[in-house]
Amino acid sequence: MAKVVFDHWLHRSQFTCRVCHVDLGFLMKKGETRMKAADNMKGYYCGACHNGEKHGFDPPVFKACSIPPAPDEMPRCDRCHSYGKDIKRKYEFAKFTEKMPKASLGNGIDWEKAETSGLINLKDNVPGTPLIKRLMPVQKDFSLESKGSWMGDILFSHKKHAKWNGCELCHPDIFLGVSRGATKYNMFQIYEGEYCGVCHLNVAFPLRDCMRCHVKPVK
Repeated sequence: MAKVVFDHWLHRSQFTCRVCHVDLGFLMKKGETRMKAADNMKGYYCGACHNGEKHGFDPPVFKACSIPPAPDEMPRCDRCHSYGKDIKRKYEFAKFTEKMPKASLGNGIDWEKAETSGLINLKDNVPGTPLIKRLMPVQKDFSLESKGSWMGDILFSHKKHAKWNGCELCHPDIFLGVSRGATKYNMFQIYEGEYCGVCHLNVAFPLRDCMRCHVKPVK
């Protein structure tokens, strides 16, 4: 079998981050989860959605793995195991995103604006996974003081992060406690992949897009 090509952009356009990275147990970095085809066949990981049922989609989501696959099932296998193959994909990135708001960095799409403008509608649960717990009260946006005189203060939005991540993705594994200032960190740690860097070095807009966070002008 060829390697799997995973379209993260397509899945992020359909589901919140917490569905996969909290409910389904996918770790945040490539290769860390160590899942197997047998896991998918039992309904774990990819198999939680890719089991041939609808999950609110029409037509149903295609089934993930069969071992061994029957000869007539091989085209289905190629939908994921497509590395190095000339496979016609149902959704092409350029066509799918042509009307979405653009960003200068990352994969060129401002996914936050796409969600708030209604161009994408995120599902926050998959049938068969744990029920959604009632979210904690979302705190108001607040400022974080920048220690560099050349860079403006950060305006952090709990509302935006809670929409995509819920509370569980950040607390308590990434940020201890829920009180402002309880966790001390700096940009060196973030660039090493800690704290904000867990997402913003992997899947969210990149750290080089400074003004997405440092929105307050330098006085």
